[in-house]
Amino acid sequence: MNICIYGAASTEIDEIFIHETERLGYMLAKLGHDLVFGAGANGLMGAAARGFQRGGGKIYGVAPEFMNADGLLFPDCDELIRTATMRERKQKMDDMSDAFVAAPGGIGTYEELFEILTLKQLCQTKRALVMLNTDGYYEPLRAMLQNSVDRRFMPAGTMRLLEFLDTPEEVVDYIEHYTEPEFTLEEVRNVSNT
Repeated sequence: MNICIYGAASTEIDEIFIHETERLGYMLAKLGHDLVFGAGANGLMGAAARGFQRGGGKIYGVAPEFMNADGLLFPDCDELIRTATMRERKQKMDDMSDAFVAAPGGIGTYEELFEILTLKQLCQTKRALVMLNTDGYYEPLRAMLQNSVDRRFMPAGTMRLLEFLDTPEEVVDYIEHYTEPEFTLEEVRNVSNT
């Protein structure tokens, strides 16, 4: 499978995030999976790519044309796909991927994962979406989503459409044994009609 990994490009994050994301990439590659990612050389994007490289997986980087500064892009992509815009980049990554992992990240990662979650809630995709919750990074996001459910801004079933997992081993197991949870548009309609 092609696994899309979203994650931070920051070079100033704690080493645990780098280590665990690189370990995840290595484990997925050893199982025969390939990487689709935003082509970044630094932060968790670079860590995922290094892990896949060490594990022997193929690496497909997708980057918009304006990202062309030295050191910004991972130099060892098996294929580097260029797009005109960030929107095209996200679409290309979506089109190429069989599952999605959100490693810890900032606003770009949030945008990417929420787009996939929205597509899942609208029953437009049934692919796995999992959060690598290293060091509890995504606990505030989980609480925010639960608050949206509790206040009836979104259906409770939306929480079944993504998984928060603490270790690379759990993420790999989830992807390897993924079955789509039951969810219908009726759940969305029920919230919007109350």
